[in-house]
Amino acid sequence: MLFNFLCRAITRDVTKVRLCQHVQSLHTGCLLLATEKTLLMKLRKSTGYTFINCKKALEKFDNDIAQAEAWLHEQAQKEGWSKANKLEGRNAKEGLIGLLIGDKAAVMVEVNCETDFVARNENFQQLVKDVAFATLAHHCNNTQRQTGYIKSVLVGDELSKLGVDKGTSLADKVALTIGRLGENMSVKRAVTVGVPADWHIGSYVHGGLSSQAEVGMGRYGALVIFQGGKEGEQESLGRKLGQHIVGEAPLFLGNMDDLPCGESETRLLPQTFLGDPSRTVAQFLRGKQARVLDFVRFQCGEKNKEETE
Repeated sequence: MLFNFLCRAITRDVTKVRLCQHVQSLHTGCLLLATEKTLLMKLRKSTGYTFINCKKALEKFDNDIAQAEAWLHEQAQKEGWSKANKLEGRNAKEGLIGLLIGDKAAVMVEVNCETDFVARNENFQQLVKDVAFATLAHHCNNTQRQTGYIKSVLVGDELSKLGVDKGTSLADKVALTIGRLGENMSVKRAVTVGVPADWHIGSYVHGGLSSQAEVGMGRYGALVIFQGGKEGEQESLGRKLGQHIVGEAPLFLGNMDDLPCGESETRLLPQTFLGDPSRTVAQFLRGKQARVLDFVRFQCGEKNKEETE
């Protein structure tokens, strides 16, 4: 009987130990799962890649999130370039005009895609922002010692070669975005302007996203360079002039004393002012004690000057 009693006691103790080990194992497993899930969510949020790819990356590098993220970017870039080469040549006339105002400088860019649906995607809009900031940085780096009015136009390869960050070019950014969204895209053109201290830059974007963001985006955009205007009213004046340029699409500046030549008037100054049809643009400017020196208008999908020649 004593032997049986001892055996039962030993069995109970062994069972308790095994049960505790099992509970501890489950607890440890839950903690590991929770940690892995947290890392997975963090990697997913920081990169935007799929859960499957993020999980694969974390498993490959034993939950080292920095190595996993670098690997994901590398794979996505390779896939993006591959897809970009396959899609090259497909028609891309949709997209957005991006407009960024700096300190006495501004840039306006056009980035194209195939559909309006993709133009509304935040990854495509981020590409437009990258192009705008890279172009403004290029302008500032190349005009530090220049004075007066500076205006330059960049197209095609001139834009694609611009750097973004950590050695990445705009061409790399375009390929990466193509890989993510599956449409052909291109950085079509950009214009940069820089003005003296007593000049002003007006701007307006229309037909898409809010123009209140750091980089305004829409299907139409305008930059207008002007002097004068009443103190404190220059921003409003520049916006009204930009709205007119977008709406009436002038091709030339003209002179303040030019007479209107009818409904097909293509000179800015003799045109009937959009904000007040009782006056011409020149008459409106005289009332504001201002004069326009130059302007640029972009419409998404239109042909470049070079393409029409």
